[in-house]
Formats: sequence, C-alpha cells, structure tokens
Amino acid sequence: MTVIVILGAGPAGAAVALGLRRMGYAVTLVSEWRRFAALEGVSVRVLEALRGAGLQQALAQAALPSQRQVNWNGQQHAQNVEYLLDRPTFDRGLREDLRLAGVDLVEGRVLSVQTCATGHQIEIDGHESLVADFLVEARGRQAPTLGKGLRGPETVSLLNRWQGTPGSTASAVESLADGWAWMARRADGQCYWQWTVDVASAGLPGKAMLLDYCRQKRGESAVARVFFGGEPELDLQLHARSSTAILHPQVCGDNWIRVGDAAMAVDPLSGNGIFQSLSSALQAPTVINTLLCKPERTALARRFHQQRVEQLFLRFARIGRDFYADEQRWLDQPFWQARRQWPDAEIAHAEADFNALRIERAPVLRDGFVDEAEVVITVDQPLGIWHVQGVEVAPLVRRLRAEPAEQVLAGLTVEQGRRVRGWLLAQGYKP
Repeated sequence: MTVIVILGAGPAGAAVALGLRRMGYAVTLVSEWRRFAALEGVSVRVLEALRGAGLQQALAQAALPSQRQVNWNGQQHAQNVEYLLDRPTFDRGLREDLRLAGVDLVEGRVLSVQTCATGHQIEIDGHESLVADFLVEARGRQAPTLGKGLRGPETVSLLNRWQGTPGSTASAVESLADGWAWMARRADGQCYWQWTVDVASAGLPGKAMLLDYCRQKRGESAVARVFFGGEPELDLQLHARSSTAILHPQVCGDNWIRVGDAAMAVDPLSGNGIFQSLSSALQAPTVINTLLCKPERTALARRFHQQRVEQLFLRFARIGRDFYADEQRWLDQPFWQARRQWPDAEIAHAEADFNALRIERAPVLRDGFVDEAEVVITVDQPLGIWHVQGVEVAPLVRRLRAEPAEQVLAGLTVEQGRRVRGWLLAQGYKP
C-alpha cells in the first residue's frame, strides 16, 4: 500500500488529505498547532472554496460576517461583506474534518525530512519517524525553500492583538504613507490591527521597542482611533511575520508536491490567501493519483501543477499591483513605488478578442488523472479552457470560424447553449 504523508494541517493540507481519501488513499497528516491567535478576513468566494473542498466543520465553526470599510487614496467607502475567520477555532474545525474523513493525524513539530528517489523519512518531535512513498509539503511559509524563486518586494506584517470592550463585529482597511493597515473588532471585544510595511525602508526600531512603536503609529491614525474608540488595550500582544509574495521555483517532483503557501504565498492585500491555497490544493490529489498510477504521464502531471501554480501566482500579483497603483497620494514613497510596478507591466484583465483565440494541446484533468486535450487559449486563461458546461470548446471555436453559430450550437441543451453562448460573448465573439 502506498504511504502518503502530508506536512501541515492548514486549508491546503486538509483539502489535499480529503481529496486523497475520496480517491481511496490512506493518508497520514503531520502538524503542530498555530503558535499565535490570528484573525483572517475572507470573501464569500473563499467560503465557497472551503465548502467545495469538503471542509464543512471548519466553515461551521468560524465564519463571522462583517461590513468592511475601505479608506484608500483619500476616499472612504464600504466594500462587500467580509467574513472573519478566528484561526484557532477554524483550525479545530479543520482537524475535525480530517478526523471524520479517516485521516491519521500526528500532532508534532517536523524536525527534518530526508528525501531520496525511493521515498522520504520524516523525523517528528516526540514521535517515531515516518517513512513515506509520497510527500505533500503544505507547511506554508514555514516550509524549507528550494532554491531561488520569484520574490516580490520584501514585506513584513506586524499584528497587534488586544482585549477591548465587547461590541459589534467590524473590519477596515487603510492606506498609509509607509504601508497599509487592516483592522478588525470581534463582538467579544478582541481587537486586531495589522500594519504591513516595506522591510528595506520602514526604519523599524528593535524588538523591545516595536510594540510601543506600533501603538504610536495606531494613535496617529484617525481611522484607527475612530474604529477602536480609544479604549484601553488590555493584554496587548505583537506578532511579526513575513508577508513577501513568493513563488517557489519547483513545486512538484516524481514523489512529492508542494501546495498552498508552500508552493506560492501571495501579498495579504488581496485577502485571497486561503483561496489561492485551496486553488493549488484542489488539483493536487489528481496530480498525485497520476504520478502514482500512471508514471508514463509524470512529465505531463508535473507540468500541469507547475503551470497552474505559476499562473495563479502572477494573476494575484497583478491584481495586487493594480490595487497599489490606485493609491496616488504617496507616489514617491518607497513602499508604494516598489509595489505599483511589480511583478511586471502586463495587463491583469486584457480586452477579449475572439480572433486572437488559439487552440493548443495542453494538460487537463480527466476522470481522476492528468490527461492531454485540445484547449482554447484566451487572454484571461493563458493555460486554456477545455470545456464549458460539459461541452468541449475547441471544436466549437474551430467550427465557428467557418460556420454560423445556430448550426454549430444546434445540438446543445438549453442550459449548455446558454452557458456556451455567454462564454463566447465574453471572449469577444460577435454573431
């Protein structure tokens, strides 16, 4: 029997474990508990992705809706509803999902991983060592690096957490001359303020003075003063963590794979950290199944995962770049200068052009394995679209260049026709 070990019980590791269990694999997951209490703001799209991954217990215990205020470029407006995930509660829900799925959970810190062509030996603090045929690295930013990848401007986030007076749930984002701050207040009075700054230019004081420095910075912000109400900050704590955007150079081998933040970590500005973690994790069970059961497709499976991770990373990076570029008040400040131009100048959402669509053979997911098929390359999907509502689109696009739409789409059901026509119009098709 193939022994699969996953390192890390965050959303990415948990999603891979559940996907593998649905395929019938036995899975052992090794993880240690998070060392600090954090709160994360996520969108409805993240909740839908968690639901799609089967993480029902994590969802049930952790979602608190809040209206998020955005103060950016001197303008204030209420954004969509943001859901606040209390990470300790959320992580307990993840472990319950794993337990219900029959995943063998080992609580402990990974001391070392020795990898060779035939497998992996994992040393765990307080436990016997494990030997795995296949390894899934899902320890987030704590995962060891594999060479020099693509890195964004070096960034650090300073999280302040304290106990305030119970009240209503709320969250807000504010741009500042030297960075930006995210703040949240829970109904039980737990308060969070996270300041994200540029490592090179921030001029931060030493560790002993950092908490007072953050308190002073918070006091200078009219938005933060109104948001928190100027109440005493009881049991004030500080946690500093890197939030540099990182794409690892290699995210898949013959007997290992990296998912979530261990494969790529995005700027927290996007608010999509969990979503991107799940995006790379949801495809991983099929990639792993292909590597284990169809070794003749190893190169295809590895290419599929590598390309998807890279494309996802660049998409989020460009969205973040454009959001930073919206802030026009501090064009000469190092924080904003570096981030409004990275990772490149490529347009995040180019205008659709039906005549520019290309048809290529590319890796796709089919019947639990990575396979190859004809796909349509679009401006928004450079890796290609295989099908819409179960209908392969490459043959349709090829025929539409010579035949009328009524003839090409005649055999589709009403729902298929509606979806396919909508997709074609979005690609710039003009009947």
